Amino acid sequence: MSTQIVLPRIMQVGASVSHELPTLLKELNCHKPLIVTDKMMVKLGYIRDIASHLSTNQIEFDVFDETVPEPTVDSIMAGVKMVADGNYDAVVAIGGGSPIDSAKAIAVLGKYGGVMRDYKFPRVVSEPGLPIIAIPTTAGTGSEVTRFTIITDETCDEKMLCVGTGFMPVAALIDYNLTLSLPPRTTADTGIDALTHAIEAYVSKKASQYSDSQAISAMKLIGPNLRTAFHDGHNQQAREAMMLGSTLAGIAFSNASVALVHGMSRPIGAFFHVPHGLSNAMLLPTVTAYSIPAASERYADCARAMGVAKETDSTEVANSKLLTELKALNEELNVPTPEQFGIDRTQFFDKLETMASQAQASGSPGNNPRVPTEADMIELYRALW
Repeated sequence: MSTQIVLPRIMQVGASVSHELPTLLKELNCHKPLIVTDKMMVKLGYIRDIASHLSTNQIEFDVFDETVPEPTVDSIMAGVKMVADGNYDAVVAIGGGSPIDSAKAIAVLGKYGGVMRDYKFPRVVSEPGLPIIAIPTTAGTGSEVTRFTIITDETCDEKMLCVGTGFMPVAALIDYNLTLSLPPRTTADTGIDALTHAIEAYVSKKASQYSDSQAISAMKLIGPNLRTAFHDGHNQQAREAMMLGSTLAGIAFSNASVALVHGMSRPIGAFFHVPHGLSNAMLLPTVTAYSIPAASERYADCARAMGVAKETDSTEVANSKLLTELKALNEELNVPTPEQFGIDRTQFFDKLETMASQAQASGSPGNNPRVPTEADMIELYRALW
């Protein structure tokens, strides 16, 4: 049995490596990139800083800054039109998971046309779009190293999972300095998202020795540093650990797939506009408790890697400590319940069957160590409330 590993061609990791963008573009023989970002990156001055380095190196570029959190088909179309009508030879994505996911869709859809639904899983998109260079500004999604993008079809509130090497960035510049300005809420949501990636990659039915090594390393970095980054955003040691942990978790799940948490999380985000990392955080303790009986040794490994269980702890003790930690983490990082987030109870319960059906259709629950039926997921949604 073999394992196929898909990664960006180039990754540069460290403080201020985002300033190396002009050199990287020249190495890739790219001369006119479209920068895909959002208004916050412009407001924070990140785009101005990147633009000054490009201008100093006589590199022509344009900026599309209309991406939105949890990108939709409508939100990317102006960027798609820019690529279709322009003569760009690269897309530079700057921001969190939403701008990077938007850039992936824009790079493929702008080159090949059609509509986003044409590229939805189970289709596997192997056709390369414009080369994508990803510069993440959050330590969470890992989108800079994954072959996935998620775009919501707002006509039916479905988060469409799109998969394939065509969405894989050619290069990633992983600069933890760009995370120092993240507010606590974003730090928490993206950090738990990264932790979920690592845990789900490790327990996934598609896990391999390679993805295991990345997932365990990610948990060792994220477990001891997430709280510190949340409470003290300017702690550079914690920010650096979280940034690398997020990237390693992204590599792990890109090559092993995510599982039940993500499958159930996407419909919550689509119907009730809960940020992706936050809906993962809501679900993680409940789904982990459901799944442990089918992979108790694996979950115990996660507890030990995160530093919440000792190497000498039994599997049962380690898993008990893991569940205690996940609940305590949500409490300390102020993760709300669906009700506390402001979701209407009647609307939530009216959508249970649809959410379970969409989760099942995504394929992610099938990777879970304990594979649920739609009825099981409905009960898990009930328990989550």
